[in-house]
Amino acid sequence: MSKVVTIERHILEQQRAFPHATGAFTGLLYDIALAAKLIARETTRAGLADILGAAEEHNIYGERQQKLDVFANDTIVRMNDHTGRLCAMASEENDDLIPIPDKHPIGRYVLLFDPLDGSSNIDVNVSIGTIFAIHRKISDGEHGTLEDALQPASKLVAAGYVVYGSSTMLVYSTGQGVHGFTLDPGVGEFLLSHENIQLPSKPAYYSVNQGYEKYWTPGVRSYVKWLQGVYGEGGTPLAHRYIGSMVADFHRNLLRGGVFIYPGDLQNPKEPYGKMRLMFEAQSLAFLVSQAGGYASDGVGSILDIQPSSLHQRVPLFIGNRDLVEKAENFIREADQDWIRAYLPFRQGETTHV
Repeated sequence: MSKVVTIERHILEQQRAFPHATGAFTGLLYDIALAAKLIARETTRAGLADILGAAEEHNIYGERQQKLDVFANDTIVRMNDHTGRLCAMASEENDDLIPIPDKHPIGRYVLLFDPLDGSSNIDVNVSIGTIFAIHRKISDGEHGTLEDALQPASKLVAAGYVVYGSSTMLVYSTGQGVHGFTLDPGVGEFLLSHENIQLPSKPAYYSVNQGYEKYWTPGVRSYVKWLQGVYGEGGTPLAHRYIGSMVADFHRNLLRGGVFIYPGDLQNPKEPYGKMRLMFEAQSLAFLVSQAGGYASDGVGSILDIQPSSLHQRVPLFIGNRDLVEKAENFIREADQDWIRAYLPFRQGETTHV
């Protein structure tokens, strides 16, 4: 009989591999898992409780916040603002850095998170998720600053996500592989179900919103046609799967192999950078996929290497099996020089955007 490993036990065992790791870091990861349990409890009964539907406010992107968005955001903040483990937080739902109240101790880490990815799918009972990333404090002074948050993904000390679907699953990495835990509602614990996840060498799927094809650049169009018809020596196409919750699409491709695509497009020439939030979505998943043997790119280069210039910076995203993502870069390099010239100032922080 195989041993049962809870997420708390796994975090503690991982900590032993890092003599410099502190109990604060271990506690932070466990607090995120606890917040995920609370959010899962609400998402699984959303159709029964008075929690469905839109809230009255909009987030910084002009998107109408759902009630569960607000609940998830508040839950993560309240779970972590008093523990003494964080110097600051940042959320997709907040315009600015979230400071730690003066009445609470200040810690060594900064937490970035998307409290509820794919929340437009809440009312139709489609899988949604939480994405998180952790940086170590690098600024001087007691309190955290934007400098602590605006670090490249290559500097992350941990990242992960939670999928709220037919079961609730938490996937995380501290730079020592990617591990998945499934919530057992009977005992209220996340149990190790997927150890040392690696992308399958033979990919199965590509994921992209085909409805935006008319806005794609020529290179992206050619790349998707290649995925549909000529991938592999025998010309076997990849199957198309697209849920519309990035966590769910990424999770499926992580386990089955493939590529998730959200390109920059030509819909608005002044916004060639696409939709994905660098700090709250792309960084975390790029860190995870690299640990699982894959690669994440904005079409120009590695997501891990981008030096962020603003908290709500956006980037295109190609993420999954390395050979598939590198092929996308090749198509873009050959056919989309005009787009690259328009996008590079945003990538390099020479032009700011929301």
